[in-house]
Amino acid sequence: MSEVAARELMAQRFRSFLPVVVDLETGGFNAKTDAILEIAAVTLTMDPEGNLMPDATYACHVSPFEGANVEQSALDFTGIRLDDPLRQQVAVNESEALGEVFRPVRKAIKANNCTRAVLVGHNAAFDHGFLNAAVERCGIKRNPFHPFSSFDTASLAGLVYGQTVLARACRAAGIAFDNGEAHSARYDTERTAELFCAMVNRYKDLGGWQLALREQGMEEEP
Repeated sequence: MSEVAARELMAQRFRSFLPVVVDLETGGFNAKTDAILEIAAVTLTMDPEGNLMPDATYACHVSPFEGANVEQSALDFTGIRLDDPLRQQVAVNESEALGEVFRPVRKAIKANNCTRAVLVGHNAAFDHGFLNAAVERCGIKRNPFHPFSSFDTASLAGLVYGQTVLARACRAAGIAFDNGEAHSARYDTERTAELFCAMVNRYKDLGGWQLALREQGMEEEP
């Protein structure tokens, strides 16, 4: 299969949606009032054999928006230090952070002949809610992500491996997971991307997607 054919297959695989893995570290659980502190996204690609794999990572430290709430318990959980001089040097505002993620996502959508990105996340509803709230706060009109559809790797991993915790699901899939690196948006997103790809590829190797296509009359029998 050529690279062009692989991109066409990617467009077909998820009904013209491009899965993009996203993780946010936040200052609490309320998407309307609590700050986004880190955001990361991993775009995916497909190899000539039709296997899904991580492509590129985009990540930002984010300065809390004006008036945002940040719970101390959230900082304790993530290990983020807002007063860290290195963080303060590189952190950008919410609008800039979304731009840093959305621009390459839009390019990846176009490159793969897709129409929109669909968010992949571990407990995806959490990340999706915060992302949509930030898009609304920043007045962004061209959100590349579908507003409500998503793939939740916690649910998928529960089905495939009988595990819903990210670290345990990764280990069940044979993916190394360092608890000391966890709760960094970049690290968690990259592990979630590996996990999602492993599950999609496992299903392919078992004949699942090809069988479904044949049942729908979209692929000829070999």
